[in-house]
Amino acid sequence: MNLRQQVGQLIIAGVEGPELTSLERAWLKLIQPGGVILFRRNIEQAPQVTALLREAMEIAGSPLIRGVDLEGGLVDRLRDLIAPMPSAAAVFSTGKRSNFLKHGTLIGQECRALGFNVALAPVLDLALPAAAAVMRTRVVSAKPKDVAEYAAAFLEGLHSERVLGCGKHFPGLGGGKLDSHVAMPRIDRTWKELWEQDISVFRTLAPKLRMMMVAHAAYPQTRDTGPASISSFLISTVLRKRLGFAGLVVSDDMEMGGILTQVSMEEAAVKAVLAGTDVVEICKDPALVLCAYEALLREAERSSAFRKRVEAAARRVTEHKRRYLDAASPRVASASQIERLRTRVKRFAEEVAP
Repeated sequence: MNLRQQVGQLIIAGVEGPELTSLERAWLKLIQPGGVILFRRNIEQAPQVTALLREAMEIAGSPLIRGVDLEGGLVDRLRDLIAPMPSAAAVFSTGKRSNFLKHGTLIGQECRALGFNVALAPVLDLALPAAAAVMRTRVVSAKPKDVAEYAAAFLEGLHSERVLGCGKHFPGLGGGKLDSHVAMPRIDRTWKELWEQDISVFRTLAPKLRMMMVAHAAYPQTRDTGPASISSFLISTVLRKRLGFAGLVVSDDMEMGGILTQVSMEEAAVKAVLAGTDVVEICKDPALVLCAYEALLREAERSSAFRKRVEAAARRVTEHKRRYLDAASPRVASASQIERLRTRVKRFAEEVAP
């Protein structure tokens, strides 16, 4: 790959609607991103979703991370197309590992039916009182052991369907009172609390995960006072060296207030990669996708040290796609397949209902 192609591999991009526009076709061809992510605005019917993912793959010219936020409950991009998936909290409340496993399996089946190969789940944040109003049913327990137990079984089910999971949001949003979609949470937990509780879950799950998402939140009692998503201490020192995480480090959406209230998109992209991030997510605005791409390219052309960082990240992305992702062009699920899946999800929702 040349430098432009390497930079493209460092971006997961969103698109604006259910079909690609001529502008999107143009920038997909130019950037050749490492992946795409779809949201409810992109999802209408099963054949349409599969066709959208296929076209993006063909234009980008290489295997893609084809991602979707699919946790169940509050974060469920397929609820209107298939059926509402139960939340992590509802499933965990049953106390049955078989249900944790089934949750991951069903989400994996939903992904595969539509052509996705990555589900941006599970949430590994602790269910602490500070974040209760923000995280709600996305979190399962205040006890690290409980969270790890649920997530391990969930991932086993997800991986059984050849869909990769992504643990989030390192190093933990449980102590935050603000929604990082809007503003940057300031999490005033001591390093001892973070290490022994919040980070404990990520440490346990690190060997089972191929992707880890970093939070747009500040942890002022650690070495860095800015967002974790641009912190070399939290990403390179803690996540990589101390936890030994060897997978892909992914940013949360770079369009969120948790980062753009602190730095520009250009700064955010460069600082994230410099800190150790492999892939930046930019989920909607094509102008911001291009801003990040050009900023990364300019910095790589200017700085040989940054260019080496880009090369290393691009190698890691392409190697992970080769080894772990289902890169085949997605097949269209039949109406009867979708109906059978809808029935399974509804039945599961009834089984775990309180």
